[in-house]
Amino acid sequence: MKAVLLAAGLGTRLRPITDTTPKCMLVIGDRPLLDIWLDAFEQAGVDEVLVNLHHLPHVVSDHLAGRTSPPTVRAVFEPELLGSAGTLLANRDWLEAEEMFLACNADNLTDFDLRTLIDAHRARRPLATLTAFRSDRPSAGGVLEVAESGLLTGFAEKPPEPVSDLVNAGIYAFHPSVLDELGGTPPCDIGYDLLPRLVGRALVVSVRGYFRDVGTVDAYRRAVQEWPAMARP
Repeated sequence: MKAVLLAAGLGTRLRPITDTTPKCMLVIGDRPLLDIWLDAFEQAGVDEVLVNLHHLPHVVSDHLAGRTSPPTVRAVFEPELLGSAGTLLANRDWLEAEEMFLACNADNLTDFDLRTLIDAHRARRPLATLTAFRSDRPSAGGVLEVAESGLLTGFAEKPPEPVSDLVNAGIYAFHPSVLDELGGTPPCDIGYDLLPRLVGRALVVSVRGYFRDVGTVDAYRRAVQEWPAMARP
């Protein structure tokens, strides 16, 4: 199985930390987010991971060069940011033969077992399976409406008046044909350009366990404090 770890963002909300450190290399406990994700992929049975790079790419590449444990990692530099969906499109040839693939935002910290997502996707084989969590600031994310069956019935990215506190967690299982839903040229975004097209055709599973978007300095500091008690041994 393959996965795409979306790690190319500039991390502007994390400055000045990200002036010298890419978001995916933020240290939580004694490991960067990148390694936490790669270990989670390995535990879930992912063999190959594509990591997209843009900001301070040498920092990530140098770190990856020192890794000897699975999964196999392919780093792809984007001279211009393609957007999360644009990255998937640009690497379609690498993904299209797969039964399914994962796509995850590298700036999320979670102990969620990715096998839960994989099993849910395989059981019903939708075009996409999304993950969701309860947020105290839903207007800052992609707000989901979900039927009792788990079917996605509504989606709005960063709505000023959210209809619920159920928010997209940025961890996805996709069938490669989902990329047929995207047109035009990059940059394009999963939240703005893809997910609205999947209403009525995607499933949603809840993130169980710890989850935090570490996209701001305050959130990162909280994650550093919380993670030692939450992380699995």
